[in-house]
Amino acid sequence: MCAEITNLQLIQMLNYRLERISADSYWAHRASGVRGALLRIIELDQFGSPTPPNDLEHLIKIGFDILEKAAGE
Repeated sequence: MCAEITNLQLIQMLNYRLERISADSYWAHRASGVRGALLRIIELDQFGSPTPPNDLEHLIKIGFDILEKAAGE
């Protein structure tokens, strides 16, 4: 049985992995900005303010791109 991952779970997982990028990495600064945006989305969600789906998808894509490039260093 395949469990569906919610957007909140995906954001939390992505945020954790972006946090793990070495501070010595070129990508650490960019990851920090994406992490901040992801945390704002979590806060907005807790107060019942929805995030536009296109914004969320774009931010998640950027986060995974940064992870991929940081892993390639």
